[in-house]
Amino acid sequence: MPSIETPYSWIRLSASITLSTLGCVGMWSLVVALPAVQADFNAPRAEATLPYTLAIIGFMIGGIIVGRLADRFGILPPLAGGTILMSLGYVLTAFAPNLSVFAMICGLTIGLGGAASFAPLVADTSLWFDRHRGLAVSLATAGSSLAGVVWPPIVQHAIAAIGWRQTHIGIGLLCLATMLPLSLVLLRRPIFQKATPAAASPGGTMQAIGLSPGATQGLLALAGMCCCVAMSMPQVHLVAYCGDLGYGAARGAEMLAVMLGFSVASRLIFGWLLNLIGGLPTLLLGSAMQATALALYLPFNGLASLYVVSAVFGLAQGGIVPSYAVIIRELFPAQEAGFRVSLAISVTLAGMALGGWMAGAIYDWTGSYASALINGIAWNIANMAIAAWLLERQRRRAVGVCAASAALS
Repeated sequence: MPSIETPYSWIRLSASITLSTLGCVGMWSLVVALPAVQADFNAPRAEATLPYTLAIIGFMIGGIIVGRLADRFGILPPLAGGTILMSLGYVLTAFAPNLSVFAMICGLTIGLGGAASFAPLVADTSLWFDRHRGLAVSLATAGSSLAGVVWPPIVQHAIAAIGWRQTHIGIGLLCLATMLPLSLVLLRRPIFQKATPAAASPGGTMQAIGLSPGATQGLLALAGMCCCVAMSMPQVHLVAYCGDLGYGAARGAEMLAVMLGFSVASRLIFGWLLNLIGGLPTLLLGSAMQATALALYLPFNGLASLYVVSAVFGLAQGGIVPSYAVIIRELFPAQEAGFRVSLAISVTLAGMALGGWMAGAIYDWTGSYASALINGIAWNIANMAIAAWLLERQRRRAVGVCAASAALS
C-alpha cells in the first residue's frame, strides 16, 4: 500500500504547529496574568485560578466538539470559527468588572474558541502521516508547549508595561490577524484509506487490548486526567510560587518558558520512541519520568536549582500527551480520529483544570506548595498504574495471537 505522506503533509504540519503556538495562548497567558488578576480583583489564590480552570474546561469541551465537526466538515471551518471566538474573548475580558465575569468570559470564549488549535489539530495531523506518524503527532502537540515558550515572557513584559487588560486586547487582535490567513493552508481534506477490520472483533472487543472500545477510551481518558493533574501543578503555579519565594513573577515566567522549551525539544526524542516502541510503552516511560521530575521540586527551591528542575520536568513530560494520540490511532479507525483523538487529549485538560484548582486550594489550606506536589505525585502514580495494566494486557494478547498462529501452522 503506498504511503499517504507527501511534501504537503509536512507543510500542513508546519502550519498546524504555528497555529497551535498562536491559538494555545490561553493556556499560558492566564497563568502569567494570575498575580496581576489576583491583585486587581483582590481575590484569594484558589479563586484567582478560576479563570484558568474555566478556560481549560472550555478547551476540553471545545476540543471534543471541534473534533466531531472536523470528522464531518474538515478542520478549517471549526478552526476559523474558534479563532474568531477566542480573539473576541480576549478583547471582552479587558472590560470585565469583576473576577466572576472575567472567569466566565475566559471559559466561554478563550477556552471554547482556542480549543480548535489544540487536540483537533493533532488529530488532523495524524491523518496525513503513516511512516512517520509518531514523530508528526509528537511535533503537532509541540505547538501548545511552544506557546508556553513564546507567550509567557511577552505577556509578562506587556503586563508590566501596560497592564493585563490592554495586554489582552493586543493578544486578541494579533491572533485574529495572523491565524485566519494561515488556517487556509488546511483547506484540503484527507482521503481515507479503507478502514482495516483488525481494530475490533465482531463482538465489539478491541483485539489488541481485549476491552470494548468504550472501556478502552474511558481508561485512556482516566489516565490522561491523572497525569495532567500532576503536570498542572508546576505549570500553573510556578509563576506564583516564584513570587512567594521572593524571586518575582518575571523569574517564574522565565522558568515556565525554560520548562516548555525543553518540553518542545523532548518531542523529537519521544516522537522517535513512539515510532520505535509504540504508544503505551512511551506513555508509561514518560509518566514515570514526570513523577520523578515532580518529586525534585520538593527538596530544591533555590533560584538556580528551580531553573534546572523546570528543565528536567519539561524533558520528562514532553512525550505524554502525544502518546494518547498515537494509542488512539493504533487502536481505532482513521474515520473516527477527529473525535477520539480530540476526546483523549481534551480530557487531559480536565486534569489540568482540576490540578490547577486543587493545587491552589491546597496552598490556601496549608500555606505552602509541598502538599500540592505530593498530591500531584500520587495522581501521577495512578496514571502509571493504568498505563502498565493496559500494556500488560496488550502484551498478553500479542503472545496469545502468536501462540494461536503457531498452533495453526
